[in-house]
Amino acid sequence: MADITRRFGLRHLRSAPTAHIRHLRAGKVVHDGPGLSFWYHSLSAALSEVPVDDRELAMSFHARTADFQDVSTQATVTYRISDPVTAAARIDFSIDPDTGAWRGAPLEQLATLLTETAQQHALDVLARTPLAAALVDGVAAVRERIAAGLSAEPRLPATGIEVVAVRVVAIRPEAEVERALRTPARELIQQEADRATYERRAVAVERERTIAENELASQIELARREEQLVDQRGTNARREAGALAAADGVRTEAEAIRKVRIAKAEAEAAREVGEARAQAQAAWLEVHGRTEPAVLHALAASRVAENLPRIESVTLSPDVLTGLLAKLGSPATGER
Repeated sequence: MADITRRFGLRHLRSAPTAHIRHLRAGKVVHDGPGLSFWYHSLSAALSEVPVDDRELAMSFHARTADFQDVSTQATVTYRISDPVTAAARIDFSIDPDTGAWRGAPLEQLATLLTETAQQHALDVLARTPLAAALVDGVAAVRERIAAGLSAEPRLPATGIEVVAVRVVAIRPEAEVERALRTPARELIQQEADRATYERRAVAVERERTIAENELASQIELARREEQLVDQRGTNARREAGALAAADGVRTEAEAIRKVRIAKAEAEAAREVGEARAQAQAAWLEVHGRTEPAVLHALAASRVAENLPRIESVTLSPDVLTGLLAKLGSPATGER
């Protein structure tokens, strides 16, 4: 919308670069072009503002396919007003000289024209196409048909409109039909998922079986090795027992030999000691045989005296002393 200001009873208009301004006064063109800025009298000015930028028009309409199925089509048409002078002459783009607002709804008229034209061509294509084909290849066919139809439509160049691009966003059936169409694909996907699940479970079971077999084989091998270990331990024990028995035999034999030798040595020593004692006794007897009896008596008395206990003191009573004196005096009396 143009920017209009008031100064001293005059109006000043300033438009955007994308807006074509056409100023008429008394039926004559005073200003004509995009991005203008000028002063004017509001009572004598006839103004029109035509946008010349690219505009997007979104449209949605229903159609019926060749197999009598309802579908909804969403499309977008990009257009521009290439001849603003012609457009201003064919469509009311006039603006209020005081506010700059459009007096009518020119863009809505252009939208209606483009939507009805595009819808006519889209319905013509979809009416000859089954639902399955429309959902698979219908977007490209509808887009090509709408673009060709708008390019061949004589009303658009006559109105100064140029179609830049056509895009068909989607062609969708009704919700119930769409769910019905999705069911086989979903079933197939579910079957693939189930098959993948079964295969994964089968692989897991196979792996578990392999692991169990490996564990069993390991246990069997371990048992076999334990059996070998027990046998080897028994063999080693027998060998150790045999070695210990042999060592004990050798040790016992050596001990017996040692004891025999000791016994022989002790017997020899005893014999020699006996002989020496016998010789010593014989010599002692021989010596005593040649000795006088008085000497032997003296030796015997000294031996007896050596073995007697030590007498510290002797107490003689008068009776004992009297008896001893009597005995000492008896031999003398007898000799006389």
